[in-house]
Amino acid sequence: MQAVFQPRGIAGPVGDPSVPPGFPWSLLSEARVAFEVPRLLLRAPSLAMQPRGSGDPVLVVPGFGTGDASTAPLRSYLRWLGHDVRGWGLGVNGGDVALLVRLLSDRIVAFARERDLPVALIGWSLGGVLAREAMREHPEIVARVITLGTPVIGGPKYTTVGEVYRRRGYDLDAIEAAAHAREAVPLRRPVTAVFSRSDGVVAWQACVDRSNEVVEHVEVDGTHVGLGMNPDVYRIVAHRLVGSPAR
Repeated sequence: MQAVFQPRGIAGPVGDPSVPPGFPWSLLSEARVAFEVPRLLLRAPSLAMQPRGSGDPVLVVPGFGTGDASTAPLRSYLRWLGHDVRGWGLGVNGGDVALLVRLLSDRIVAFARERDLPVALIGWSLGGVLAREAMREHPEIVARVITLGTPVIGGPKYTTVGEVYRRRGYDLDAIEAAAHAREAVPLRRPVTAVFSRSDGVVAWQACVDRSNEVVEHVEVDGTHVGLGMNPDVYRIVAHRLVGSPAR
């Protein structure tokens, strides 16, 4: 089940996540990920009927602490639908946003030149932050962005990995301020922001973008860790990649 919202239609303290999910207790809810694969398999007949692509380029960016292996199931599905899908090819996402945006941008430029087409970007969690920032810098070669559980407010501050950044010496308030300052340059391509209120890693309110009119918000039910295997996410992505709303 899914629901589409604009920011004004979302109840709750949108734009003010207040606190990150309560670590470690919030992570207990992520145990529901064990049900995502069976749910995906049960929905396979329906997923097989989703709109097919025509070979357009798609690049999928993994979340913090993960690499291309984490996005392999989603990429396999989209490849089966007929898209030219690739992983980001940069190893494990270590969280250095400034460096990774530059490296990711190089990959997108090369992919777009190879295909002579703009590239659609899918980013999971921090991968969505990288995808948005790469699109902000190169809107002419990005077709659209789809983010999955991506904190657009506060960076890691409103996530359960915020403490990891803090221990590394990062100033979370400074990161939040820098992320807010980036919004002075508006996004110019369509963005679909998928989020779950039961996300145990990222405060769902932090996934809501009030700064950019091109952003559509779609709510699904599921865990953060399971977004890459969530059948509702697969359905949404399949439709958005061909420019149609999921029905």
